[in-house]
Amino acid sequence: MANHKSALKRARQSEIRRIRNKSYKTTAKNTIKGVRQAVASNSVEQAKEGFTKVVSVLQKTASKGVIHKKKAARQISRLARQVNQLS
Repeated sequence: MANHKSALKRARQSEIRRIRNKSYKTTAKNTIKGVRQAVASNSVEQAKEGFTKVVSVLQKTASKGVIHKKKAARQISRLARQVNQLS
């Protein structure tokens, strides 16, 4: 464990950020899973509606540095391809 005052503060900040990042990642994963399930069940409306939400969530997550920008772009691209194949 840290001994210096600044190191203790840094440990507190890191823990807070870890929890915040975890919630962003969980939200992103759940929205992606919803779109994939909609694609699997061939419901075009649900897939398109969920896809717009996924794009927003992934871009927000990437802009905050929780995930890499290129990872977000890759996931958006792959989901877009799946949703477009439905219609």
